[in-house]
Amino acid sequence: MPGSSLLPAPGAPRVLAVATLVNTLGNGLFYTVSALFLTRSVGLSVRQVGVGLTIAGVVGLFANVPAGRIAEITGPREVLVATQILAGGFMAAYAFVHSFWFFVVIACGELASTNASQAVRNGLIATAVAGEDRVRTRAFLRSVTNLGIGLGSALAAVALHADTRTAYVTLIVADAVSFGVTALVVMRLPHVPPLPREVGDGPRLVAIRDRPYLSLVGMNSLMCIHNGLIEIAVPLWIVRHTAAPRSVVAVIFILNTAMCVLFQIRASRGVDDIASSARALRRCGALLFVACLLYGLAGGRSRDIAIVLLLVAEFVHVIGELLQAAGSWGYGYGLAPEQLQGQYQGLFSMSYGVSSMLAPIIVTTLVVGGGLPGWLLIGAMFLVVGFAMGPVGRWAEANRPALGAVV
Repeated sequence: MPGSSLLPAPGAPRVLAVATLVNTLGNGLFYTVSALFLTRSVGLSVRQVGVGLTIAGVVGLFANVPAGRIAEITGPREVLVATQILAGGFMAAYAFVHSFWFFVVIACGELASTNASQAVRNGLIATAVAGEDRVRTRAFLRSVTNLGIGLGSALAAVALHADTRTAYVTLIVADAVSFGVTALVVMRLPHVPPLPREVGDGPRLVAIRDRPYLSLVGMNSLMCIHNGLIEIAVPLWIVRHTAAPRSVVAVIFILNTAMCVLFQIRASRGVDDIASSARALRRCGALLFVACLLYGLAGGRSRDIAIVLLLVAEFVHVIGELLQAAGSWGYGYGLAPEQLQGQYQGLFSMSYGVSSMLAPIIVTTLVVGGGLPGWLLIGAMFLVVGFAMGPVGRWAEANRPALGAVV
């Protein structure tokens, strides 16, 4: 991608960057206070919130591939605008939630439309951005996402301090508005024509019958469980099993966010084909194994040694995270038939939702409950899967569906 490393290229990448910043800024406002709003203002129990979000997560998974397919048939820009407006409507409805089942319905609608929007956006990148620039564009958008959520979370601190329904609802409305503004920004993208009729009339969901690609989606779901380490396992491990002060949890979150914002683009350089994606994922697996070992060794150590081990572990972890993101994007785009990027990106996006459902039970069982052996076991999983994605990627590359087989 030509030009400054601080800005994406003019045109579609830059418009998508602005849209992503607006949308994630709004999401950061809501995500930061959502649990407190639902429990303290609506009156739901923690268990009800967890069950409702789990149901919504399952429902949301099934929106990705159909949304990608619809985008192929009608054009991705228009579908992206529609999903943003729909998600904004569901977000606004949160302000009227008064019961558990009302919450479940709204959460399902909001998460399904948000997932659909992300899937269509990823497919739009594939059709509106040159092939060699797709991974770099995704890297920039991931940096922008972390920046937007961080800024939104910081602004939400005002509502957290006030702890009133009015403050919470204000943030909900602001997030809903952000979806509408995002839709307006997306309208500035050039129209991408739908698939030619002979392609559009082919089998509806080719991607879900592509076994090599499905295998990579499953493996990427396992690799993405590393997100559950930073969100769930590491904070619980620090508080329950190490002598490090609780403030280290905040330091680790700040370090993770800052490195994702500053270095995702750099980590993605050179990841521009299947071979380089496989190398990135092998390195990721090795780094995540080392990070898990260091996290585990922090248990039972003195305060100062624990702090050092935890910070070094997080530094190694986040480098692996950056490489995992770049490698997975390279596979996701590079192994999909160009004419069917919409549904294939929808399918690949499902790996993030699957990992979000698997991560809590896996990391709490293995890591928090299993101690150092659990850390080593989950680290070994990352190592094995990271190395195995190379041969599976070559299998997928050798068996990519030809357009003639699709129509």
